[in-house]
Amino acid sequence: MITLSAFKWVPDFARGQVRDLRVRWACEEAGLPYKTWRIGFDDKETAAYRAWQPFGQVPAMEADGIVMFESGAMVLQIGERSEVLLPGDPKGRARAISWLFCALNTIEVAVQGYGDLFFHKGEDWVAARRPQLVENVQKRLKQLATALGDKDYLEEQFTVGDLMMATVLRILNDDPEFLDAEPALKAYKARCEARPAFQKALKAQLDDFEVR
Repeated sequence: MITLSAFKWVPDFARGQVRDLRVRWACEEAGLPYKTWRIGFDDKETAAYRAWQPFGQVPAMEADGIVMFESGAMVLQIGERSEVLLPGDPKGRARAISWLFCALNTIEVAVQGYGDLFFHKGEDWVAARRPQLVENVQKRLKQLATALGDKDYLEEQFTVGDLMMATVLRILNDDPEFLDAEPALKAYKARCEARPAFQKALKAQLDDFEVR
């Protein structure tokens, strides 16, 4: 059984965005059962939790006696257990892993850089910095749309790469103009979110916030 850490509570704007969603989704796609270790903000500072996650972040995961942190590593580990997420042939596997790291290193860096402006509203430097960050996001999304083309997914089948990419694109949910400008990516994100495994994972995360 996989044990996955998750917050007991987050502000409304963060619900559906906390990165344990990525791991829940991977488990659902792979058909692997999991349970959550719900923690409060104070718990993440404890020695017990830092033994799981050195930086006090969510998520962390324990499976078969192995403790892991970083959502990308966890999704990849789960993908290793299922050809639903990671193709068995070497080429397909390599391409899926490439897209997973692309989502985290190429796309998320630009998207999160822009998203961080939310936490600095009203600060003097924001107005000057925002145009460049917007341009960075637009550039990366246009390049991603070109790579996607008219395919349903980034490669021949849905993989860990698509799972991670869709969760990164969801960071822009409150700024729909970015994906409105790239209709193929907007449809791609919706296609990924329509998968039953995603819907189950999202519901599970939201339900956890309601537990008292």
